[in-house]
Amino acid sequence: MQAHQWQWGISQWVEYLKDKEIPVLASTRAVLTALREGPDEERERLSARDMADIVYADPYLALKVLRKAEDSRSRQLGHDTTTPLAAILQVGFDELHDIVIGSPLPVDVLPGCAICEQRSLLASAIARAWADRRADISSDEVAMAALLVEIGELLLWHFAPEMTDKEVGVREWNERYWALALRQSEIEFTFRQLTMALAQAWGLPGLVIALIKGTDTPRANIARLAADAAKRISIEPEVPALLAILQEVSGVVPGAELAELAAPLPLPDELRDALLAAIAALPAD
Repeated sequence: MQAHQWQWGISQWVEYLKDKEIPVLASTRAVLTALREGPDEERERLSARDMADIVYADPYLALKVLRKAEDSRSRQLGHDTTTPLAAILQVGFDELHDIVIGSPLPVDVLPGCAICEQRSLLASAIARAWADRRADISSDEVAMAALLVEIGELLLWHFAPEMTDKEVGVREWNERYWALALRQSEIEFTFRQLTMALAQAWGLPGLVIALIKGTDTPRANIARLAADAAKRISIEPEVPALLAILQEVSGVVPGAELAELAAPLPLPDELRDALLAAIAALPAD
């Protein structure tokens, strides 16, 4: 990273990042390679859902497949492609394999990057569980949006790791210890603002961009709140913060009990018990 890049604003980072060759996870490469080298009948038994599950396990691949499918759709003037499942139906196994094999693997990844990757996967899983509870929306679309919410930060981890490591430290300090003393950020935009700007620069489907934005509709709010829950769990999970998120989720998932909404959260037993006790102690409506 060059010294002058510390002074860049969001538009400069978008221009720098939008055409970078995005990696895929090493685990994804291993899975696709094993399938390619395995028996033909094993590949033939793969359903579109099986392949979509591979994509949902890798936020980078999800982005690459979505962009590939959207590019093809734009040329054919078809409908927007808004989920990995729909994208897989367009690209198929061979093209999925080629995308993965043709992508670089991460090099010298800092611990914070791995945490962000896991947070993306967790957000997607939570979003799907909550969206499934609200049967009138597409859980695939919500899970896709939650999976991509952190893509701006993830790309910075790969292409500006020193800056990102420092900035994440500042923001985590401010979230935990804001009452003591706030530390000054050296970046004038949020990571999610960068994600939104990149999504627009890449020409992602309008629905996906709206869901990543995280407001205005139940689906978008579920995606946003799932990402918030995943971040809270990965930093320092506390009952009051998690309870506040669950109460907000209950407003967009009518009829869902708070304990039911807490079920997808991967919490230590002691913390889960404390959260459920706090829910039980709430006054009845």
